[in-house]
Amino acid sequence: MSCIFCRIAAGEIPAEKLHDDGELFAVKDLNPAAPWHALIIPHAHVATILELGVENAPWVGRVYGIAAQLAREHGFGDAGYRVVANCNRDGGQTVFHVHFHVLAGRPMGWPPG
Repeated sequence: MSCIFCRIAAGEIPAEKLHDDGELFAVKDLNPAAPWHALIIPHAHVATILELGVENAPWVGRVYGIAAQLAREHGFGDAGYRVVANCNRDGGQTVFHVHFHVLAGRPMGWPPG
């Protein structure tokens, strides 16, 4: 298993888990793009969001509830935060296991990228 997120999910690589419900887990990003940056990752390996289907809808929807919970717990709920999912190389994806970035702690510019 060479996927870093699969290895974290399996406990082979230590990570500071902020959430884990057996289907989705959240960790602090090791290369933060904001003062507070977490990743929400499914335990199941799905390479890109292009591979998601209606069968994934329940956990994809839960990502946003977990993001809101984490933002509130870390004091960013009222100020605001951003949830981002990158897809493939031109979309900025560098790890090919679906994951969602939760960024907070500074104003987010628009347009992104």
